[in-house]
Amino acid sequence: MTDPAQPQPASPRRFYLERHTDVTGMSGTGRVADGVLWPDGTASVRWRGPRPSIVHWDRLDDAETVHGHGGATRIVWVDAPPRQP
Repeated sequence: MTDPAQPQPASPRRFYLERHTDVTGMSGTGRVADGVLWPDGTASVRWRGPRPSIVHWDRLDDAETVHGHGGATRIVWVDAPPRQP
């Protein structure tokens, strides 16, 4: 998702995790987490549900690798991508 060679957005960008299949049986399906991609390329993910938590990632790609479950979960952007100069 994030490429260190590309300029980072000047503002945080919101997203959420949409889960189509609950592989682990822990989080259910639908909108399971809300997140923010920070201007420095790090990301924060706030899990929904009966045991909410916040996880901080150095890169959004790492969060997607761990929680994407081979396509069972996708990132849905709330905010439009930053405009190119």
